[in-house]
Amino acid sequence: MSSHTGAPVDATAVPRPRRPVAPEISRSWLLVNAAREELFAPAFRSRADQVVLDVEDAVDPSAKPAARESVARWLEQGDRDTWVRINDRTTSFWSDDVDLLAGLPGLAGVMLAKTEAAADVTETFDRLGGSTPVLALVESALGIEESVSIARARGAFRLAFGSGDYRRDTGTSADDLAMAYPRSRLVVASRIGHLPGPIDGPTVSSNHPVLREQSATTVSLGLTGKLCLDVDQLPVINEVISPTPSDVAWARDFLADFDARGGVIRDGSDLPRLGRARKIENLARAFGVNPS
Repeated sequence: MSSHTGAPVDATAVPRPRRPVAPEISRSWLLVNAAREELFAPAFRSRADQVVLDVEDAVDPSAKPAARESVARWLEQGDRDTWVRINDRTTSFWSDDVDLLAGLPGLAGVMLAKTEAAADVTETFDRLGGSTPVLALVESALGIEESVSIARARGAFRLAFGSGDYRRDTGTSADDLAMAYPRSRLVVASRIGHLPGPIDGPTVSSNHPVLREQSATTVSLGLTGKLCLDVDQLPVINEVISPTPSDVAWARDFLADFDARGGVIRDGSDLPRLGRARKIENLARAFGVNPS
């Protein structure tokens, strides 16, 4: 591949996160404007489980070629494990996005904007070489109704909710009750498609109590990640979506007791509790949560 214009980013100045979290269980997905290359390294050093360089809505159409080149320079440094939000399949920008990104060593996966059909995912997956994960961002009424087929599409890795565009498409308010249906549809579709839990839309407010409340709603509806717009949001999102220390204490106590009695099932509640305890324990280890 030919080199891209501009000064390369110094890879030694951008250390990898100390505790990388697998994208299947990642809680916080930080969107970064791809037209602002100076933000890439600070984002990568942040507490975000995953960083997503955005060449879609964050970038004016006239600036997309330059932003795309900035992303390519960043990814060419290798071992960056960075995601890129690309333009949707119906736009003229999509082809240039996938063609430039294909094969770049630092590309962890793509977030496909405005996904409305399984073919959107599969065509993106194929154009990227058939091995790059495609995270389908569902942002419309049609996308929500097609979410099961999207989740089952070849190349689909995880679903995410573009809540702002969904509200614009449907006229729905931001009220939790009004937004429960599309979120639940994505949860059910993910389960049917054997995908990890979906990723919720971002909270625009920088008010931590509001962010904490909305992240708790995310968890209560079964979503397991959240898009975010600012590094200040990351600690709250990571904390709320992680198991609580008291949950971890319960899980470890239950598992210890279960092992002590030789794994004997006593009643019908044991198997569901065993599954929950094992899930909590696995997440606690991945996220570094210790029991209270």
